[in-house]
Amino acid sequence: MFKKLALAGALSVMATGAWAACAYENTTPLKSLSAGFEAWKAVTDAMAECGNFQASLDQEFREKQPEAFAAKPALYQIGGVANSTMVPLLNAGTIRPLDDLVAKYGQHLKPNQLIKVDGQTYAIAMMVNLQHLMYREDILNDLGIAVPTTYAEMLDAAAEIKEAGVVDYPIGGTFKTGWNLGEEFINNFLGEGGEFFTDGNMPNINNEKGVAALEVMKALTEYMDPEYLVSDSTYVQQQFQQGKIAMANLWASRAAAMDDEAESQVVGKVVMAAAPMGSERPASSLWWDGMVFATNMTDEEAEAAFQVAMEGMDTEMVKANNDAAVWLIDGFDAGRLAKGAYETAQKGAAPYPGSGPMGIMHTVLGNGISDYLNGAKDAATTLADIEAAYITAAKESGLVQ
Repeated sequence: MFKKLALAGALSVMATGAWAACAYENTTPLKSLSAGFEAWKAVTDAMAECGNFQASLDQEFREKQPEAFAAKPALYQIGGVANSTMVPLLNAGTIRPLDDLVAKYGQHLKPNQLIKVDGQTYAIAMMVNLQHLMYREDILNDLGIAVPTTYAEMLDAAAEIKEAGVVDYPIGGTFKTGWNLGEEFINNFLGEGGEFFTDGNMPNINNEKGVAALEVMKALTEYMDPEYLVSDSTYVQQQFQQGKIAMANLWASRAAAMDDEAESQVVGKVVMAAAPMGSERPASSLWWDGMVFATNMTDEEAEAAFQVAMEGMDTEMVKANNDAAVWLIDGFDAGRLAKGAYETAQKGAAPYPGSGPMGIMHTVLGNGISDYLNGAKDAATTLADIEAAYITAAKESGLVQ
């Protein structure tokens, strides 16, 4: 998710004897299958120090995991996943709930590392990517504007910046119709403390929290490029780099581009901060990478696998690989570019609620919200129509009776 460094093909790393650096001496043969970028190599190298562990680091992991975990016994005991790639395994029942293992061996884990579905923990998150506030520090300083911590403050700042005329548009936003626009609503709805579904996977967005999320989005567009419905992450990144905007909530994985001297005219001027707070939590969704554990293995193997995983996700590993990711693990020293993501996570940003129903909801949100933003529908009608579109699609998928 963060700093994806592809390795050539699939890389396999094996250790057969416990190293002194691992506090758990593993005697159970274990395997993992995950992506092959730098952070996963760091974690699995630390796990290998415990002995009897083989890591397959493979950029095709998402295609291989479903069949490998469905095997009896599973071909891998441990899987590296993200929000979306966990869903097929969860739906197939091939990954196990972890609350008993967390109670025995994971008491040190933070609440935002415990990825829960229907109240049960199914994954342990280790690192994040999310959207957070980026701003032109020089502009805010010149105008005497404090760093916004809420959308109300961001809008007030935008009004002052617009009046000063120092940039083309005070705000940029990833409002492109489709996935991006849906994600913006999700961020704001989560910030208001919204729950997307009620019993039976029925939609739950046509309420005051949903209206509040839409109203914030509409207010922000008043300070954006009028072509905001084609504005994705690259569009906003380039607006920053070309000095056209002063603020945006943009993905943490785009932060380094601000200081890319080959592309950016604002090197050293864009600063990272926590996402604006909604009424209950930051208006952002935490996208994570972490570990899941196979259903089709013995309980003894599961205990060993979990303990090895905890050794891979420890403070010493983070200190040795600090800049490989925005870690959720103790010991991480958030540098300048990681500061916004780290602070947003620490303030309680909710994980993206990946699931089959959520995949449908995200799609219909992305397709339906523009009708409100361009004035074709009011907020209540927009949300009612989105709910209706969701119900139709969810019934076709067998998710709603």
